Amino acid sequence: MDACPQCGRQDGAPGLVRRRPPVPPSFREQLKGRLRQSCACHRQRAWALVQDLVPAVRWLPQYRPREDLAGDVMSGLVIGIILVPQAIAYSLLAGLQPLYSLYTSFFANLIYFLLGTSRHVSVGIFSLLCLMVGQVVDRELQLAGLDPAHDDGSPPGTNDSILNASATQLTLGPDCGRDCYAIRIATALTLMTGIYQVLMGVLRLGFMSAYLSPPLLDGFAMGASLTILTSQLKHLLGVRVPRHRGPGMVLSTWLSLLRHAGQANVCDVVTSAVCLAVLLAARELSDRYRHRLKVPLPTELLVIVAATLASHFGRFHQRFGSSVAGDIPTGFQAPRAPDPGLMWRVALDAVSLALVGSAFSVSLAEMFARNHGYSVWANQELLAVGSCNLVGSFFHCFATSAALAKSLVKTATGCRTQLSSVVSAAVVLLVLLALAPLFRDLQRCVLACVIVASLRGALRKVGDLPRLWRLSRADALVWVATAATCVLVSVEAGLLAGVVLSLLSLAGRTRHPHTALLARVHGSAFYEDISEFEGLVSEPGVRVVRFAGPLYYANKDFFLRSLYTLTGLDAGCAAARRRGLEAGSGQAPGTAGTASALVPSAAGFHTVVIDCAPLLFLDVAGLATLQGLRRDYEALAIVLLLAGCSPAVRGVLSRGGFLQEDEETQLFHSVHSAVQAARARHRQLELEAADSVL
Repeated sequence: MDACPQCGRQDGAPGLVRRRPPVPPSFREQLKGRLRQSCACHRQRAWALVQDLVPAVRWLPQYRPREDLAGDVMSGLVIGIILVPQAIAYSLLAGLQPLYSLYTSFFANLIYFLLGTSRHVSVGIFSLLCLMVGQVVDRELQLAGLDPAHDDGSPPGTNDSILNASATQLTLGPDCGRDCYAIRIATALTLMTGIYQVLMGVLRLGFMSAYLSPPLLDGFAMGASLTILTSQLKHLLGVRVPRHRGPGMVLSTWLSLLRHAGQANVCDVVTSAVCLAVLLAARELSDRYRHRLKVPLPTELLVIVAATLASHFGRFHQRFGSSVAGDIPTGFQAPRAPDPGLMWRVALDAVSLALVGSAFSVSLAEMFARNHGYSVWANQELLAVGSCNLVGSFFHCFATSAALAKSLVKTATGCRTQLSSVVSAAVVLLVLLALAPLFRDLQRCVLACVIVASLRGALRKVGDLPRLWRLSRADALVWVATAATCVLVSVEAGLLAGVVLSLLSLAGRTRHPHTALLARVHGSAFYEDISEFEGLVSEPGVRVVRFAGPLYYANKDFFLRSLYTLTGLDAGCAAARRRGLEAGSGQAPGTAGTASALVPSAAGFHTVVIDCAPLLFLDVAGLATLQGLRRDYEALAIVLLLAGCSPAVRGVLSRGGFLQEDEETQLFHSVHSAVQAARARHRQLELEAADSVL
C-alpha cells in the first residue's frame, strides 16, 4: 500500500493509504469458474433453484396461522368480492365474454400465489391492458370479416355475428363465430405477451422498468383512462355508434356520440346517472373516512346486485330495449393451445402489452415492499406475471398484471401474505361454478359505470400537473405529451412517445449539466458557487470550476464552452495563437519564459482546478477532451488539476494515459487540497524566479 502525500495530515503523517487493487482473473479463468458453477449439481443447489423459481415453497412452510390467517382470509374475501363485478365489467373493454374475465382472475391469483415475491400485490384484471387487448381483438375481428360490436343486448349464445364471406367461414371453421374467434385472438396475444415477459425475467431485464419514469406512467394512465372513458360512453347512453379504430379514435367516437345523442336510451341514461352517483359518492366517502373503516364497502357488488334485481323484475330489456349481459355459462372449458398463425399476427402488439404489464407489476411490487419493509426480486416478478399470461393463455385467459386499486384495498384489509390470493380465487371459483347465471339481466350500462368509477383515481392525477410543472418542466412535458398522444393517436403510440421523450429529457439533462465557478467559504475548506452565495473568498491566480454531470461525447463541446466562459479565457484559440507566434519566431513549441510561467498576462491565473466529484463517468471522447485541454493550458503555462475523482473516473484516466508518472501532482481528493498545492507550486516558482534574477 502506498501513502498519498497530498492527503497527509498537517503533522506530516499520512492520513489516507490507498490499497493495491487485486489482480483480476483472466477471461479464461472467469469462464471456467462460471461453467463449473453452472454445471455443478447437488441436492442443496437443486432445492435452492426450486425455491427461487417457486418462492411459495420457501415462505409457505414458515406460515404463521395465528398471526396471518385472519388478515389473509379477510383481504382475500374482500378482493374476491371486488374482483367479480370488475371482471364482468372489464369484459366490455376487452371485447370478450364475462366468462373469460372470470377465468383470468381465477388463474392469475393462483399462479401469482406460487411464483410472486410480493406479499401485497393483487394480480388480475387491469383496465389498461383490457383496453389494449380489446383494440387488437376489434382489429382482427374486422380483418376476419366479423362485426367487432356485439351491442344488441341478446344473450351471448345468439349474438355471434355471421361471416361476410364464405372464405372467412372456411378459415375459422363452421363452429367458430364472433366470440370464439375473439378469444382465440386474445389467447394468442396473451401467450406472446407471456413469452416476452418470461424472456425478460430469464435475461434479467427487470431493471428496464426503472426507465419508465413516474411522469410517463401517470401520463400514460391519464391518456388511457380518457380513452377508456370514451369507449364506455356509448354503453352509458345506450346508443349504437360505429366502433372507430386507429389514430383519432377518441375524437371520432365523440363526434359519433354527438351525432347520435338523440337516440340515447332513456332507461340506460337514468340507470347510469343513478349508479355513477352512488359509486362516486361511495368512493369519496371511503377516501374521507378510510381511517375509520376496517373493511372497505363492496359498493360495486351492492350496485350490481341491486341493478340486476331491478332489471330482472322491471324487465328493462324487454320493455325499454336496454342492453344486458346475457347468459354467463358456468364451469370450465377444456384447455386449448393458442393459434400459432394468430400469434405471429399479434406478435408486435404483444410488445407494448408486455412492457406496460411489466412496468406496473414491478413498480407496484417494489413500492409495497418498501412501505412494508421487505424485498422483492424484479426478475422473479417478471417471471411470475409472465407465467400468469403464458400458462393462462391455455385456459382461455387474456393479458393480466398487477393493479394499484385492488392492491391498496388488499393492504388496507390486513393482508399479510399471498395466501389471500387463494381465498380470492376461491370466491371467483364459487361464481364460476354456481352464481354466474344470476347476472344474466345485468345492464351493460351498469358495467360501464363500474369501469368509469374505477378511473377516478387516474383522472384526478391531472390535478398534480401544476405542481409537476413547478418541480420539473421536462417531466411535465413528458406527462402532457404521453397523455395527449394516447388520446389523439393511440395508446401504443402514447407509450412510445413517452419513452422517447423520457430518454430525450434524460439526454438533454446530461448534455447541458450545471456548471459553476467556485470560491472558498471564509475560514473553511469548503467551496461553493459564487453566483449563489455571497462573501466567498477567491484564491488569487486559481480558477475552480465545477461540472455537475458526466463528461462524454454529447456534452464535451458544452464542457469546453462553459469552462472558457467561466474562466474568461478561450484556451484553444489562445494556445493556437501562442503556437503560431512560437513557430514564427523559431522557438520550440510549448516552451515559455519565466514570466509567463508565473502568471500568463492574457489569463490572469496560473491554475485551473476542476471539481470532478459530480463527474459521473468519463468516456473516450471526454478523456480526449481533457487531454487536449491540458495541452492547451500547458502551451499557456497554466496548470490543470483534477479534484475529487471517483475510482471509476480515476481508472479511466489511468488507463487512457492522462496521468503522468507523478500522479499525486495531478489528482487530489478535495478541491481545497488542490488549491493549496497550486498555491505552494506558484510560491516555489516565484522563489526560483527571484533567485534567478539575483
